Amino acid sequence: MPETSWLHWGTLAIVSDWAIRLVMLPIVPIRRSPEAAKGWLLLIFFLPWVGLAAYLLIGRPRLPRWRIERLREFIELVEPLRERFTALPGVEPLPVLPAYEPSVRLSTDLSQLPNLGGNAVELMTDYAGILDRILADIEKARETIHFCYYIFSDDATTAPLIAALERAVARGVRCRVLVDAFGSRRTISALIPKLRSLGIDARVALPFRWRKPERLDLRNHRKIVVIDGRIGYTGSQNMVSPDFKPGLTYSELVARIEGPTVVQLQLVFAADWYEETAEYVGEAAFPLPRIAGNCPAQILPNGPASSTQRAQRMVVNLVYAAQRRIVITTPYFIPNQALQEAMETAAQRGVRVHLIVDHRKDQFMVANAQRSYYESLLAAGVHIHAYREAFLHTKSVSVDGEIAWVGSCNMDMRSFELNEEVIALFYSRDIAQRLEGIEAGYMRGSEQVELDAWRRRPFHEQLVQNLTRLVSPLL
Repeated sequence: MPETSWLHWGTLAIVSDWAIRLVMLPIVPIRRSPEAAKGWLLLIFFLPWVGLAAYLLIGRPRLPRWRIERLREFIELVEPLRERFTALPGVEPLPVLPAYEPSVRLSTDLSQLPNLGGNAVELMTDYAGILDRILADIEKARETIHFCYYIFSDDATTAPLIAALERAVARGVRCRVLVDAFGSRRTISALIPKLRSLGIDARVALPFRWRKPERLDLRNHRKIVVIDGRIGYTGSQNMVSPDFKPGLTYSELVARIEGPTVVQLQLVFAADWYEETAEYVGEAAFPLPRIAGNCPAQILPNGPASSTQRAQRMVVNLVYAAQRRIVITTPYFIPNQALQEAMETAAQRGVRVHLIVDHRKDQFMVANAQRSYYESLLAAGVHIHAYREAFLHTKSVSVDGEIAWVGSCNMDMRSFELNEEVIALFYSRDIAQRLEGIEAGYMRGSEQVELDAWRRRPFHEQLVQNLTRLVSPLL
């Protein structure tokens, strides 16, 4: 009898394993890149029950239906704003060079947000200086202040900003703060009640809800400040101390925008707010913009609500559009095949392709998977710079000294497919060359990775890197 029972359970286990493999085989590739599909299928074929459980928790690359419906409602609410802003005098952008016109059209088609002129833009890298500048703008606010951050901490660094928000509330400014449930998980339980006690409307983005279950690792990774609908900030810096991770000090890049394009940042925040609260921020949050400069700019939001992977398509397009030089700066680099091939092809056709990354391994799996791509890139002629002076958290792209990309989006499949991200695109020689100057500083603080030396790295490192690469689409 025991032997018969053992045979029964053994047969059941084998049948169930193969049932999972066969059922998941046509399901996994739906709305997923080939790389990600192969990673999931590899896990499911080797560990069917583990793979099935992981897939049910974090494997479906889409928002639940109720979130999609809320976004559709929001789009209908703000549709009247479109004509109101595009018809304003002074927002017609300066023409870009013919070689880059397709890039503007692509971003416009992907986001339905046009390229607008009349902006004044500053690129800032001083961590404390960025917070001081935001603080100064908060003190002048009269109508609305909106924050959306992946990490928002209540610490010595952010205390002056929280105090400034309290003062803004006291003078009648409507303050809203949206923080990600995972990125801010260590502080939410104390932070949200504190902000609310000060009169600040604070909410959590993408929280886990028992009644409305959704994928656990979809995250709002954006960093946005919008003040009175006229001044906006976006980039890589969170609302937290620069040394919040033991042993690391973060180096960041943030763009301050003043002018018509700030309306687009406001739209991105308002959409996120509506998705979480079903509350429209109101037309008062969208004042008629003032012409502040001559920089053409547009905002490109990215997230799982779109099936087009906007950020990935845009960066691949920029790599192919580059004629002389392209620099990509990112702390996390796990490219899909399209981006890897674009970079290698650009280098082989004579474009100077630079990739600036951090030399530290702050996340074991991601860091090792990232390094598995280096040899192929180096062999094609891509220049890789490993930054050593701080933890380089900047996410930026410069193209030919003509186009600049600054935002929250890493060059990895998580940012491309799963995270809510935001990118500011500047079609300005002045801003692009300022970014090139910042990148030059990064390169001076870096150690260049050489192909021959890289090939001589220890075998055990190569083994770990190649093994982690197998699951890189899942990271």
